[in-house]
Amino acid sequence: MKEETGPVMEIEAIKKVLPHRYPFLLVDRVLELVPGEKVVAIKNVTVNEEFFNGHFPGRPVMPGVLQIEGLAQTGALLMADELEGKVPLFAAIDKAKFKRPVVPGDQLRYEVELTKARRGVCWMSGKGYVGDELAVQAELTAMAADPDDMG
Repeated sequence: MKEETGPVMEIEAIKKVLPHRYPFLLVDRVLELVPGEKVVAIKNVTVNEEFFNGHFPGRPVMPGVLQIEGLAQTGALLMADELEGKVPLFAAIDKAKFKRPVVPGDQLRYEVELTKARRGVCWMSGKGYVGDELAVQAELTAMAADPDDMG
C-alpha cells in the first residue's frame, strides 16, 4: 500500500518556503513530500544554466557543489515549519560522493530523508539520481537561522 503524501509543490509554492531565487534556486518541482520524513524533488538541468558558461566550455558539467546545494534546498523543504521567518543554512556536509556527471538535458531527482531534528537543526540523508542512476549523495546538517543574526 502506498504511503499518503503531502501535496506536490510547484515553483511558486517552493519560493514561499525557500529564500533562493534565480540563478540559485535549484529545485523546480516537488514530486512527493511527507512532512518531517522525506521529500522528493526535481531539477531540470538545461544548457541555459549560468554555471555552464564556465563549467566547462565545450563539455558542460553541473558543478558538484551545486548538486549538493540542490539536495540541501530540497531538504530545507522538510524544515518548512522551523523556517517561518528564518533562513535555512548549512551546518555540515559529510560523506559527499559524486557517482556520475550531471549534464544539460538531465533531470536530477533529489531524494532527501530526515534522520534527526532538534531545536531548529535537521540532519538529513540525500541522494540525487538521473533516471535510476545515482549521481550524488551526502549527509547534510542544516539549521534555521534568524536573518538578523546573520551579520
